[in-house]
Amino acid sequence: MAERRDDRPPWKRKNPKESSKPLTAGEKQEARTRAARAGRPYPNLVDNMAVARKRRKSKGAATRKKE
Repeated sequence: MAERRDDRPPWKRKNPKESSKPLTAGEKQEARTRAARAGRPYPNLVDNMAVARKRRKSKGAATRKKE
């Protein structure tokens, strides 16, 4: 079943129940790059979430079984 989309901004949502993992050094650099492209001196929550989501998507694609 599809997960329900929450229309509230991330800073108003509750923390997820599953434990989160810290970003790797490469992911931190990617978040810094995103922030720099947007004109910010350092990454914000949205940059970090985008990098973490990208990791989750690529990890899911790599672990799927081929039929």
